[in-house]
Amino acid sequence: MDLVVPDIGGADSVDVIEVCVKVGAEIKEGDSLIVLESDKASMEVPAPASGKVIELVIKEGDKVSMGTAIGRLQVAGSASVPAETKTSAETKAPAPQQASSAPTPAKNSSAPTPAVEPSASTKSNASVYAGPAVRKLARQLGVDLAEVKASGPRSRITKDDVRNLVKSVMENRGKGVATATSGSGIPAMPTIDFSQFGQIEMVKMSKIKKVTAFNMTRNWLNIPAVTQFDDVDITEMENFRKAMKEEADKAGVKLTPVPFLLKACAAALKAEPSFNVSLHADGEQIVQKKYIHIGMAVDTPNGLVVPVIRDVDKKGLFELAAEATALAKKAREGKLLPKEMQGGCFTISSLGAIGGTGFTPIVNAPEVGILGVSRADTKPVWDGKAFVPRLMLPLCLSYDHRAINGGDAGRFLTYLGSLLADVRRLLL
Repeated sequence: MDLVVPDIGGADSVDVIEVCVKVGAEIKEGDSLIVLESDKASMEVPAPASGKVIELVIKEGDKVSMGTAIGRLQVAGSASVPAETKTSAETKAPAPQQASSAPTPAKNSSAPTPAVEPSASTKSNASVYAGPAVRKLARQLGVDLAEVKASGPRSRITKDDVRNLVKSVMENRGKGVATATSGSGIPAMPTIDFSQFGQIEMVKMSKIKKVTAFNMTRNWLNIPAVTQFDDVDITEMENFRKAMKEEADKAGVKLTPVPFLLKACAAALKAEPSFNVSLHADGEQIVQKKYIHIGMAVDTPNGLVVPVIRDVDKKGLFELAAEATALAKKAREGKLLPKEMQGGCFTISSLGAIGGTGFTPIVNAPEVGILGVSRADTKPVWDGKAFVPRLMLPLCLSYDHRAINGGDAGRFLTYLGSLLADVRRLLL
């Protein structure tokens, strides 16, 4: 059987970041052959059948599209085909053991046909046909694949099938009771024919935008969020940052306000650990984290992505500046690995370069807090005797009210403001 890259959502020239099998390896249907990285999402290409890998023509670092050859598979139970006698798949007669299950797929087919029965996704269903990535998504969302209606080739379940089931359940849970970790259903939005009002154009959403829309809807429905606002005097911080410009240049980094925000948020998470938690899926426990990883929202041409900087509390300003710059560059180039966007404890979303005086960021579950940062502006501040010009930074702290109460949030934001107003406090 010829192994080829199936339909990958219209993506072209996608990077191969991992080859999961070797020539001579015995594999089972559904095992990962290769892992692809497209924009911010990774995709696993599963084996269409069980058997032995007899040829690989792909390697890590290659760029592939739908139909690109991966290699050849000797299907379990079939006779080996000598390399010198290989002919195109179009001229081959089906092997006897394949005839009863499915026809031999054409070479370079976008969806190779399985030659054996697909494995079960759960004990309750022995005929579910889905790849590893789909099964992982189903586990994350708590979906039983046996209940999903398949739309892929040969009744294969796709990620969109899983999401459509979740969407349908959410739309029809009008009388459902909310639990500690789930929201009740709401009526579906009506379908409107906008062409009756004037000329329109239908533009297909990118994969990143669809995933972002799904996640934001889920977070908005499930999290009772509160947003708290404050203005912080960062005049002295800015003076210090500018004074360190020459040293930063020598170190080869650009010292923006972002490293200061990261360092201050890490200290605030330590001082107020109620923000460094996640709600357990059982609704009965809280996961208290002993590490501090902070996500940094980055606006890219393909959509919003959030790379995560690990162990922020253990790194200096120059190190954080270099890492933040490198991750932002990878994000804009669409080269972030999945592990570089996972494990965050808290997120910073800064619109300082764009403008605005405030906004209400949506909590990025399973985190329970997110800091929105707007543009700093010089304002007159009363010092007890006169109004003096001070550089004020608007902060907007959104938090999950199930895990955090108002007092905790007030202490967090007040302490964060004190650190940004006088960075010497970071040494205490």
